Amino acid sequence: MATYVATEGTVASAVRVRGQARRQQAQDRAFHLATLLFAVLVLLILGGIIVSLVEGSLPALRRFGLGFVASNAWNPVKEQFGALPAVYGTLVTSAIAMLIGVPVSFGIAIFITELCPAWLKRPLGIAIELLAGIPSIIYGIWGLFSFAPLMQATVQPALIDTVGDVPWIGDLFQGPPYGIGTLTAGIILAVMILPFITSITRDVFETVPPMLRESAYGLGATTWEVVWKVVLPFSRVGVVGGVMLGLGRALGETMAVTFVIGNAHRISTSILAPGTTISASIANEFTEAVGDIYTSSLVTLGLILFVITFVVLALARLMLARMNARAGGLK
Repeated sequence: MATYVATEGTVASAVRVRGQARRQQAQDRAFHLATLLFAVLVLLILGGIIVSLVEGSLPALRRFGLGFVASNAWNPVKEQFGALPAVYGTLVTSAIAMLIGVPVSFGIAIFITELCPAWLKRPLGIAIELLAGIPSIIYGIWGLFSFAPLMQATVQPALIDTVGDVPWIGDLFQGPPYGIGTLTAGIILAVMILPFITSITRDVFETVPPMLRESAYGLGATTWEVVWKVVLPFSRVGVVGGVMLGLGRALGETMAVTFVIGNAHRISTSILAPGTTISASIANEFTEAVGDIYTSSLVTLGLILFVITFVVLALARLMLARMNARAGGLK
């Protein structure tokens, strides 16, 4: 009788275990299908964006061909359009923003992680995060009413009087001091991308094991040597990711740039002169676009911006892969 009861209990336990295993398998399958659905949904959204951009660009591409990318024309009355001034302005303002924003962001991140007193680290981190949360239109208003007059009254005249006469680079600082312009837009973009790059760089710097830092300091390394030879090699993937995030923000920023760049469809060698960007052109003129060609030209600008962003990200991935391969070869 005792043997029968024990056998019955064992069978019941095995049935419960099998039932629990089947429920876990069903939950795992449901979780797998849900995550697969989310991944496919992202691809479908991306594909839908690409298809809509290409479809909307066809009228302009049929009329202007690939010459649309290299044309300076922008005359809605005669329906003559070209993307070159907007592409040029997008690349130049983003380059200015990166040249200013990346070194400053790295400096702040290094100070917070390596040199900052404990009592100042948290307030400084909160201030950086608050900068990241400010809407872009606020940056634009501040740039137009506060920063642009400062540039016009002091910074741009100083640049014209000093750097403007230097061979090779003097042409970049010629012309009247408008206050607004490509340089002003680039500086505003630098301020906007600074908190993003700083936050990510600071976080990846803090993932470096303390033992590596302490070992380097124990061998007599300076703070600069620890950062350059220990911290940056260990965190290079995250650092590159933060820089690319900032570049993506700079390439696609709209409202702040629209306020201060001047919105002029022309190319000038001087970065003090007014210009335009792809996103600023779309924001300014899409509601006023009359006719299929005008609208299609603006959509084509959006397609070009999408391609530029894709190429930049692809180059970043390629550069990162080469860096990892080189680091693996040195081990």
